[in-house]
Order: sequence, then structure tokens, then C-alpha cells
Amino acid sequence: MKHRILILGSGGREHAIAHSLSKSPRCEALFVAPGNAGTAEVAQNIELSVSDFSAVEDACVQQNISLVVVGPEVPLVQGIVDYFKKTPTLSEVLIVGPDQLAAQLEGSKDFAKAFMSKYGVRTAAYATFTRETLSEGMRFLEGLTPPYVLKADGLAAGKGVLILDDLDQAKTKLNAFLSEDLFGEAGSKVVIEEFLDGIECSCFVAVDANHHYQILPMAKDYKRIGEQDTGPNTGGMGAVSPVSFIDEEVYARIEDEIVVPTIKGIQAENYSYVGFVFIGLMMVQGVPYVIEYNVRMGDPETEVVFPRIQSDTVDLLEAMCLGTLERHTLLVRNEVATTVIAVSAGYPDAYEKGKVIHGLTRAHQSQVYHAGTALKAGSVVTNGGRVLAITSFGERIEQALDKSYATLEQVGFEQMYFRRDIGKDLM
Repeated sequence: MKHRILILGSGGREHAIAHSLSKSPRCEALFVAPGNAGTAEVAQNIELSVSDFSAVEDACVQQNISLVVVGPEVPLVQGIVDYFKKTPTLSEVLIVGPDQLAAQLEGSKDFAKAFMSKYGVRTAAYATFTRETLSEGMRFLEGLTPPYVLKADGLAAGKGVLILDDLDQAKTKLNAFLSEDLFGEAGSKVVIEEFLDGIECSCFVAVDANHHYQILPMAKDYKRIGEQDTGPNTGGMGAVSPVSFIDEEVYARIEDEIVVPTIKGIQAENYSYVGFVFIGLMMVQGVPYVIEYNVRMGDPETEVVFPRIQSDTVDLLEAMCLGTLERHTLLVRNEVATTVIAVSAGYPDAYEKGKVIHGLTRAHQSQVYHAGTALKAGSVVTNGGRVLAITSFGERIEQALDKSYATLEQVGFEQMYFRRDIGKDLM
């Protein structure tokens, strides 16, 4: 059976997924809502808000959609999967994403930490505080060894985590979280946890309706705006897959000690979970610790993970929805994939939109995924902080990166910025 597919979202992740699905002979028609200038090249964009569930319903009915992929976390945490299940016109539509309860694994840091503790998933020691327990939080900080890690409990667009070396500064920020609404409702609870000193990587797990799983290619992303991992956190400045320090022994530990207990916990809680579990890991001397769960594919990691999948991705998504993942064969390209993110000047703080992007029609050695772009008066213009993801392949990481950086010499916009050290720590 062929599918008429709707992808919800507008970033580089959604363009990478759309590009992959568009190549499948089982994709009859492809739509992205709201999409961007890049998705418009491989699919039909539909202008709507991903949080407007009735508008999503109307689009599904009008376009006779049979399969929906939810890209970002917000509609999942708001309960879009539950909406589909209880709405007669949508009940037969396959949807990739967990229900609202399971989405709390990303929607609440405290919820996720309690889940990890209950099911023996290794993570940093922690405690959770509210405005009413602010003084206890201050005392808890005093008992820790710096640096201090503060996390807004709710969704904060990847920017609700602070790592601070100074105790007084940590106390000031804790007060700002809880008393001054620094992150609004997302910061009404704060998780304070011990600092883990190691190297990060991202593990992506596809989960089906019967709690079977497959581990997708692993990746490493680069979150800080500045080179050598300096400056504030962003949504991600680049990514690499595979990860050189994940050998067979470490991979086995990640699966046995992290993935398996996570999936068993999801099953024990009887969560309705059809979708992707993104497990953010910190490798501490080869031992995996979970930093966080996300309940969807990561960005910019999707821009290196999905291009490495050689098998039919429509088959993969259908198997997840139908509970037949154990019979699905996942084929992965052996070459190294790298992506470098081009961002607007000022990001992750204030930045301008509407800058004309040049060079997109030239022949490149790379796949250019659009993250924050729009069409305006016949031109592709910037429409976000993260604008383009430049993905390339190579036998070695150096070769792939050379291609991405060469493409960035041809493609660009006024005051474009990108990191020149992506992947160098893995060489």
C-alpha cells in the first residue's frame, strides 16, 4: 500500500525526513505543515500551526492522509496523538509519536528523572524544587561541588539548561527560574543535578506499537554557539554520525544498560508509544549516563541520521505504527555523515529575518536542508535563527566536513555564521 503522508513541523529535521520519504516508491503524496522553502521542493506545504489540532484534522481529511509524522515536541506534549485517537475522522490514520502521558518524558525533566530512577536507567543524581521550596534548593546547591546544573522542568526550546561554576550565580539563576519566571511555566519547577564530566552523544530508538525497538544510527551534536564549545546553548550547530568513540563494547553497554530498561519501563507503564525515543547520553569514562529523553527525532542530528538510512523509511514508519518492527530490516550507509548549521547573526539571542539566501541553485557536493527559510517575492530568505543544515558524506570525517565547508563557500546570506570546528574533537 502507498501512503499519503503529512509531516508536521518547519525545520531542518522535517526537511530531512521529507527528503528521505519522498524517495520511497511507497510515498504517493507528501505534505509538510507548515514547512519551509526547502520542503516545498519535495512536498506540498500547508500553512497551519502544528498546535491547531482542528486545522491538522481538516488537512488530513482534505488530502486523504494515511500517515502522519510529528516532527517537533510541542504538539506531542499538547496531546496531538490523543486527539487523533479520539477523533472519528482520524482514528484510522497512522501517526508517529507518543501520546500525551508518554510525551512527559520530554515535557517534564522531573517526570523523566523519576522514570529513570524507577526503572534503573543510569543518570545524574538530582533533586527537584519549586517556588515553595526555593530555600531548600539554595541549601542543596551549597552541598554540591561545582559546576552547578540547573534545568527548567518544562519545554524551553533547548535553552532551559544552565551550567554554572559560581555558587552565587547559581543561586541567582535558581531565584530567576522560580521567583522571576525566567522561563515562564516551563521553569515553575527546577531540576538541580550533579555535573557529569564526559562526552555527549545521541542515541535514537524507533519504538513500535508492540514495544519492539530498533536502534538507529547514533550521532553527536554540538550545542554551544561558539567554537571549542563556548558560549550559550543553541538548538544545535552541527552533528556527526557515526560516533567514533562508540565501539562494539560501548554500543552493547548503551543497549543493555540504557535502551533495554527504557523500553521495558515504557512497556511496564503501558505507555502508548509509537515513535522515536531520543536518548541524550553522557559517556563518562566509557560508562553511559542519560542526560535527557526527547520523544521525537533530534535536530540537527536527523540531518545526519536519516540520510544514512538506506532502507525504505516509509516501511520503517509503517512498521512502527503496525507493531511489526521486529520484521523490519534496517540498512545503514557506512560512510560518515556530517552537518554544519548556518545561523543568523545574533542567534541564539535576537536576530534579523528576511535576508536573501544565495547559491542554493548551484551544484553542490552536499545536501542542503532548510531549517529557518521562507519564500518571499520569488526568493528564498532567512526565517529563523538556524537557517541551513549542510550535510555531506565521506569515507572519513575530514572528507565529509571538507565538502560541507566548501558548500558554505557557495551558499550564504548576509551576516551568516557557522562553527568551523564541528567534528574536530572526533578526528
